[in-house]
Amino acid sequence: MRSSNPVFSREGSFSRDSGYAGFGSTAQAGGPPGANPYAGTPYAQQPQGQGSLTDDQLYLMYNGPTAGPAATGRMTLDDVVARTAMTLLTLVAAGAVAWFALPFENYGYAAAASVVAFVVYLVIAFKRSVSPPLILAYAALQGFAIGAVSHVFNTVLNGIVIQAVLGTAAVFGAMLFAYKSGRIRVTPRYTRIGIAIAMGFVLLMLVNLVAMAFGADMGLRSGPLGVVVGLVGIGLGAFFLSLDFAAIEEAIAQGAPQRESWRAAFGLTLSLVWIYVEMLRLIAILRGDD
Repeated sequence: MRSSNPVFSREGSFSRDSGYAGFGSTAQAGGPPGANPYAGTPYAQQPQGQGSLTDDQLYLMYNGPTAGPAATGRMTLDDVVARTAMTLLTLVAAGAVAWFALPFENYGYAAAASVVAFVVYLVIAFKRSVSPPLILAYAALQGFAIGAVSHVFNTVLNGIVIQAVLGTAAVFGAMLFAYKSGRIRVTPRYTRIGIAIAMGFVLLMLVNLVAMAFGADMGLRSGPLGVVVGLVGIGLGAFFLSLDFAAIEEAIAQGAPQRESWRAAFGLTLSLVWIYVEMLRLIAILRGDD
C-alpha cells in the first residue's frame, strides 16, 4: 500500500507499507507489490551483456577497481549526512537572522514565514521529483520562524533554547542507538499504530488551537496535562525518526538514486524540528511558564 504521506508517496520515493515513511514496498507502476521501485533503473540493474569480450578485456574488467555507489550515482549514507547537514545549517542560519534582526515582541514576520514555509512544504509534498532548492527554501523559512519563537522563549526563560537543543540531540542519539542496535524494529504494525496516534495527536492540537482562538483553554499546553501532551509529542517525534532511519536504510539497500538523499534530509529535518518545538514547550511548562 502506498504511503499516506504525499512527501513519501511520489514514484521512486520513500513509500512504506503502512504509512509515514519507507522505501521500496511498492514497485514501479505496473510492477508486483514488494518489488524494488528502482529495479527498472540503472541504479539497480545488472550490466547487460555487450557481446564477446577479448581475454584482455575480461582481465581488465575482473581485476579493475569495483565501482562504488558514488561512481554509479546511487544514494549513500554520506550523501544523506551531507544533505541533512546543509539543510540544518540553512535552518540554523535563518534562525540566527530572525533572532538578532527581529525584536522579540514582533510575531508578524515569524507568523508570515511559518505560513509560507507550510505552503512550500505542500509544494514539496505534492511535487513528483525532488527539488533541493525548495527543500533549502523550506529550511530557511522554517528556521526564520523558529528563530523568532526561540528568541521569545529565551527572553522569558533564559537558557531554555540550549536546553531544548540538547534535549533534541539526546532524543536523536537515543533513537539512532535503539534503531541500530535492534531494540526498535520498524514493522508494518509498529508503523500503523504510530501513525494512528500521530493523527489523533494532530487532530487534538487543531481542536485546542481553535478553542484558544475563541478564548477557551483546554489545558493541553499547561500544567500536568501539558507535561503529558509534551511527552507524547516528543515520543511521536522519536517515532518519526525511527521511520526515517528505516526509510534511509532501505533506500540505500535498494539502490536509490543519489538525488533521493535530499528527500531523506527533508524527512529528518521535519522530525528534528517537531522534536525541538515539543521540547521547547515541555521545558517551558516544567520551568513554570508556558
